[in-house]
Amino acid sequence: MRNVKIDAFAAYQFGDRRLDNAMSSVPSTASRTGSRPAGREPHQVSAPRIGYPEIDSDFLADAVASGLPIACIGRVMRRVLQSKPIQVALIGASVLFAAVLLRSHDPEFLQRARDLTFDNYQRLRPRAPPRLPVRIVDIDDASVRLYGQWPWPRTELAEIVDRLAQLGAATVAFDMVFSEADRSNPAEIAKRILQDRDNLDEGLRDALAALPDSDAALVRSLAQVPSIVGFFGTTTANSVRPRQTAGIAITGDDPNLALLRMNGSIVSLPRLQEAASGIGSISLGRNRQDDVIRRVPLLITDGTAVYPALSIEALRVATGASTFILRSLGASGEISGGKTGLVSIKVGDLVVPTTTAGEIQMYYKRDDPADYISASRLLSGDAAGLAALIEGHVVLIGTSAVGLSDLRLTTLGQTVPGVSLHGQIIEQILSQTFLQRPDWADGAELMMTVVVCLLLAAILPFSGALVSAVFGAVCAAFLAVLSWIAFYRYGILIDPVFAMLTGGVLYILAITLVFATAERERRFVRDAFQHYLAPSLLKKLEAAPEQLNLGGEIRNLTVLFIDIRGFTGISEKLPPSDLVSFLNQLFSPLTEIVQRHEGAIDKYIGDSIMAFWNAPLQVDDHARKACHAALRVAEAVDRLDRDDAFGFRRRSLDIPKVRIGIGLSTGDACVGNMGSAERFNYSVVGDTVNIAARIETEAKVVGWPILVSETTALAAAGMAFLSVGALVLKGKSHGIGIHALVGDERYADSPEFAMIKENHEHLVAALAQRRHHDVAVALERCIAQAPDHLVPLYRAYRRSVISAENRHHPHQEK
Repeated sequence: MRNVKIDAFAAYQFGDRRLDNAMSSVPSTASRTGSRPAGREPHQVSAPRIGYPEIDSDFLADAVASGLPIACIGRVMRRVLQSKPIQVALIGASVLFAAVLLRSHDPEFLQRARDLTFDNYQRLRPRAPPRLPVRIVDIDDASVRLYGQWPWPRTELAEIVDRLAQLGAATVAFDMVFSEADRSNPAEIAKRILQDRDNLDEGLRDALAALPDSDAALVRSLAQVPSIVGFFGTTTANSVRPRQTAGIAITGDDPNLALLRMNGSIVSLPRLQEAASGIGSISLGRNRQDDVIRRVPLLITDGTAVYPALSIEALRVATGASTFILRSLGASGEISGGKTGLVSIKVGDLVVPTTTAGEIQMYYKRDDPADYISASRLLSGDAAGLAALIEGHVVLIGTSAVGLSDLRLTTLGQTVPGVSLHGQIIEQILSQTFLQRPDWADGAELMMTVVVCLLLAAILPFSGALVSAVFGAVCAAFLAVLSWIAFYRYGILIDPVFAMLTGGVLYILAITLVFATAERERRFVRDAFQHYLAPSLLKKLEAAPEQLNLGGEIRNLTVLFIDIRGFTGISEKLPPSDLVSFLNQLFSPLTEIVQRHEGAIDKYIGDSIMAFWNAPLQVDDHARKACHAALRVAEAVDRLDRDDAFGFRRRSLDIPKVRIGIGLSTGDACVGNMGSAERFNYSVVGDTVNIAARIETEAKVVGWPILVSETTALAAAGMAFLSVGALVLKGKSHGIGIHALVGDERYADSPEFAMIKENHEHLVAALAQRRHHDVAVALERCIAQAPDHLVPLYRAYRRSVISAENRHHPHQEK
């Protein structure tokens, strides 16, 4: 039993069909108990195909049940893991696992790639310029040249506020923090003088005390119009906090943990805060490495209180709202999933979707000079035409002067004043034009990644690199279009890049594996068949190794045998080294001819060659190609002998003309690896092989070097065949139709062959009807009219006829 098991394992390992027989001799679990489970039939294990092994699951069960060595199962599993689909599936699973792990950490380079994608979307389709009541008073370079360097006296800022109030501004918001008293404040200067000088006269003291207070002037101006001043949140801890001017209502979980955190703040002077209608943060958020402002926090927290940004505070004051309503995760209709964070902010009747950190995703329009009014124009008194630009507008006061360092970079690639970002936020809210990255976006992107990887893993093992690349490009284009539509139509930001990158990595790894596997298979095929096949066929087999079945299979083949006539006599007259040289000189061109006609060399048997057609690759019209090869082989042998290529005549050796015999037969045969587990050859067995070998032997008797079976003659119809009759071959109980191959299709169509064939058919008919006189006449006519190379055929006919007559009439012989 142990030997049977080992033999079965070795047969499977080397693709040998003996596994079927070996397994049939190993009792299964069912046979030991005397019964077989219902519906369970004895199974056969088919031989594996290169690259795609087919493993019967019942084989594994019976292997364990029958006690096959564990090593056998290990080898089977190894072959399973060598399957390209399984290998690609394992690569796909590994890539997906790595992708999910990477995405869960979301490193900086992934965020950067995602941001750049959305930046490009905005550049392709920036926000449409709206006609909304938002204006910017710009302390620009021209204003600084006219009114002096910054900071300006508060009296000039107060004058700007007064002019805006006169022109009907709905709200005035300063994108600045007045954290210190005005250094040029006359009242402050007088106070310092009065403190330092005690010897001033009473009149001068009274005059100094009467100097105006510029901070007080700004306070009075702020109180006359709905106004907002700014503050900074800092990471440095302090106890300073801005005045809260608005109520905060929260529905859902407390969002404090998710909002931008400040540990301290820098605020405007208390009396300015008291005079202002609102106070807002002027921070534009955390700067990334590229300094592009993509998201701006609308809320900031110190862990206890929540403070609004300048933009939404200006909107609150302009709309007359008293409270911000914050909707966070965990509110009605919102699923938190164990997380906390903001969903939206409501300002009056306006709802602003936010990130969980309370940020608004910036959707930029191109910077428009028409949105700006130079501060110098307001201060110069040239108010003509300004009323239409100011009345009813939210007016933001900021600076674009180069030296004041308040220039920011947008996703459109423009450098703009920081105050314009607050203006664009207000415009987005008023027009309800937003970009959103919903909380399901990450899940959708992972799902796209999974689908792309699954599709690639499914197609890669069964298609070439080009087809897979085209398919991957189509998938990438589909994802890009889907992402663009989500942005263009709905303002939803879905990143296609991660799925594309993951699919690209999978493609590169899988194609590398496929190429490595293909190279291994090509090397296997090349090593196994380079001596059997022509280079052209070998290339085809390397390109399609799945056509190679390493077990036995039944195919319709044409088998050829070539034998050297009188080889024994030749070998007696040549030393062994010269004999080997002779065979090599003869077999080399004959092999080349066979391979050129798409035949495969099976083996060299002493002075014989065995070849076959239609395996391991399919060969169209293989019988005809084999017949052409036989004709060329006969011509090559005649040419070599005529040219004394072997040097027999040059060396004055008493060796007759080198002649060969060829037998061809077409029919079904079993082709595959045959031999032992340790040593095997790709070969052919079957009755077709035996017939071809016997026909080659009969060529000696018939007197013609190339004989073919009836099946070959039918398959190669149109070539020049002459019937030899039905011969009873050795080992056969009945006659088999044999034909002499005398030429190709061109010769078959020639008038010469037509005459020869007509005479030959008369001879065959006379022989069949035993008309002895007609046989003799027909033979003489064939010999007289046949070309020289056919005369030996008819002389052999005559000898056969005379021999047959002597057997039937022995008294005549006496």
